[in-house]
Amino acid sequence: MSEAASGTDRKGWVDKFLRFIEWGGNLLPHPGTLFAILALLVVVASGIFSSMGLEVVHPSTGETITAKNLMNEQGLHDILRKMVTNFTGFAPLGTVVVAMIGIGIAESSGLIGAGLRLLVLSAPRRLLTFVVVFAGVLSNAASEIGYVLLVPLGAVIFLSVGRHPIAGMAAAFAGVSGGYSANLIIGTVDPLLSGLSTEAARIVDPTYDVNPLCNYYFMMVSTFFIAIAGTWTTEKIVEPRLGRYDGDEEPEELKPLDALEKRGLLFALLGFLAFAGFLAWGVLAADFIQYKAQPITNPDGTVGTRSVLDGNSPMLAGVVALVVIGATIMAVAYGIGARTIKNDTDVIQGMGKSISTLGTYIVLVFFAAQFVEYFKWTNLGIITAVNGANALRFLENSPALLMIGFVLVTALMNLLMGSASAKWSIMAPIFIPMFMLLGQSPELTQVAYRIGDSTTNIISPMMSYFALIVAFFARYKKGAGIGTIVATMLPYTFVFTIVWSIILAIWVAIGVPLGPNAPLDYVPPTGP
Repeated sequence: MSEAASGTDRKGWVDKFLRFIEWGGNLLPHPGTLFAILALLVVVASGIFSSMGLEVVHPSTGETITAKNLMNEQGLHDILRKMVTNFTGFAPLGTVVVAMIGIGIAESSGLIGAGLRLLVLSAPRRLLTFVVVFAGVLSNAASEIGYVLLVPLGAVIFLSVGRHPIAGMAAAFAGVSGGYSANLIIGTVDPLLSGLSTEAARIVDPTYDVNPLCNYYFMMVSTFFIAIAGTWTTEKIVEPRLGRYDGDEEPEELKPLDALEKRGLLFALLGFLAFAGFLAWGVLAADFIQYKAQPITNPDGTVGTRSVLDGNSPMLAGVVALVVIGATIMAVAYGIGARTIKNDTDVIQGMGKSISTLGTYIVLVFFAAQFVEYFKWTNLGIITAVNGANALRFLENSPALLMIGFVLVTALMNLLMGSASAKWSIMAPIFIPMFMLLGQSPELTQVAYRIGDSTTNIISPMMSYFALIVAFFARYKKGAGIGTIVATMLPYTFVFTIVWSIILAIWVAIGVPLGPNAPLDYVPPTGP
């Protein structure tokens, strides 16, 4: 068979596979509708399974847990009376809304855009690829700014130095989307996922809290490994395959930051230093954002003191508030220096613009909250968890293998459902309790989910910005479509999955906490 024919066959198989993925994903309803359907199915299932006498014995307490029926008078009363409180009490709702207030003003003032441009444009040419990927990873702390700003900027930068623009775009896209969960700072996704994880963990342990910084140590380290892996993939696989660019686009002049933007960044830096100094004073001197230095009795009987990293310390429990305050101080300082903020109205409008983008998310949360609560009320969540845990009991002593398997399951699901929060809303109430009963902490399950969700973002047609990326690619390659994106980005998926899985396996083997007050193991509650 000729090389051309072989290439045509390969292209045909790729196109068929992609069409199947796109067809399957398009069969799914909107996530909000999906959660409404799931909530209804839980109600119906509760009636069926309760009539069948479905029950399990809790492996830790020995308690017999039976399926409860919501298709009766009492169930209907609970659904009607608690619909509002299910929604308002849903953990992720408040944290996401509050976090977006700070991110919104940082974005609208121009602080985030100027910071990214400074980072990329000041990089030495030999570190250009690394800086583009690294900046992409950092940009996801500010939601969609990386997709809108950095991905097209990557193409412009590469073209300006005589490199293939699609390689630059691919490097930026790999950082923004493939490295979605890694970062050096907390982003909007952290409180969102931790809130969902908390709700799921409480199916097993009603007092369990998953803090927004629970994966911080792991994700901070991952940032550098993903940037290195993305750089290697770009320069050794993607760019050689693309060859020389012979398109019609001419290199654009990269304009450095103007005087006002530099002045704004200086003001932002001063604002950051002032806020950091205030935090340091609060922790080290005034001691008012951590516990007072008083002795406590540890579970093992030893005497110690509470620290700022204790899960219930004001410093850690209030991390979302601190992010909002810090982002607002820096953004306002930048806006004053760069003259993008002229009065308080500009600040409030910037915050409001960010909140206005959450309309669909709030509707989705309403239905997701009902689904999660019904899952708890009926006991179907804990019954599913116990049965699933029993089926996976043979992997109980191989947590790394168990988590890597979950990474792959998540990666496959991501091809059909792009929304990270939507997938986790469905998966967390099943997998977190299941793995808790196998001795794995919710924080570990969440970090495995984040890896799987990130690595296939760049090849998933269901990812919300995929169509925008296709349009960006088409500017430099006429006729570019889904197949073009997937063929370009698939090497990143393979490399990121392998690298991240290895890091996860080593991390589990060493036993290092995933973040502040975030152990790898979970000890199930014991009976009285």
